[in-house]
Amino acid sequence: MSSGSRAWVCKSASLVSLIVAPSLSTTSTTPQLRFKSSTSRLYRMAATEASSSSSSVTAGDGITLNPPSSSAANADERPPPSSASSAIDFLSLCHRLKTTKRAGWVKRDVKDPESIADHMYRMGLMALIASDIPGLDRDKCIKIAIVHDIAEAIVGDITPSDGISKEEKSRREREALDHMCKLLGGGSRAQEIGELWLEYEENSSPEAKIVKDLDKVEMILQALEYENEQGKDLDEFFQSTAGKFQTELGKAWALEIASRRRKEG
Repeated sequence: MSSGSRAWVCKSASLVSLIVAPSLSTTSTTPQLRFKSSTSRLYRMAATEASSSSSSVTAGDGITLNPPSSSAANADERPPPSSASSAIDFLSLCHRLKTTKRAGWVKRDVKDPESIADHMYRMGLMALIASDIPGLDRDKCIKIAIVHDIAEAIVGDITPSDGISKEEKSRREREALDHMCKLLGGGSRAQEIGELWLEYEENSSPEAKIVKDLDKVEMILQALEYENEQGKDLDEFFQSTAGKFQTELGKAWALEIASRRRKEG
């Protein structure tokens, strides 16, 4: 990935506004979560005593104990509140992935449709159980599956029927991801999430191509399950993926699902 491609990831400028997909106007604002960390009185007292004391303490048997320095006391006794606070802020925002239903199923009146998190979780399992492919990083595939729709915690599940261009959808999601990376506090983990997401978005690696196919495979498998459970005709989801699989793994799994659908139909 070029440095230019990553320039947007976790940039320092503050996020002014986030545009939410029209189909999900009920969740138009991002919860601004604030968790103020505090240090206990005991920590403060210990640090104060350590910094104010410059003399040695004599213990029993004539053993002399030197008091710890202020910096040592802080390092030993104070937890890293900023890291913990940022992590919980980020995870609390990701909660929306568990509660936001996948828009395609909602628009087809599917009962109790899956959430965005449901979809990503089974994709992660798919990456985990897939046969080994030479030169392919399985762990990276799992990571991409976990984060590929993460920006939808803010923008929602934008579908082709919403009338939003691919360019605009990508812009909104990039802006949302930038906000989430900053919420996480920046650093190596936030950068990794941004890079994995961008790799998937740009379809720029063998791992991204596999996960792109798993995204489609998971969707048509879910469509088949809804057809069987609820008597729905969801053929449009199968048609929308026909001929679009990039990998042998994706083609094989899609063929198996299509074969089962014919038998069950």
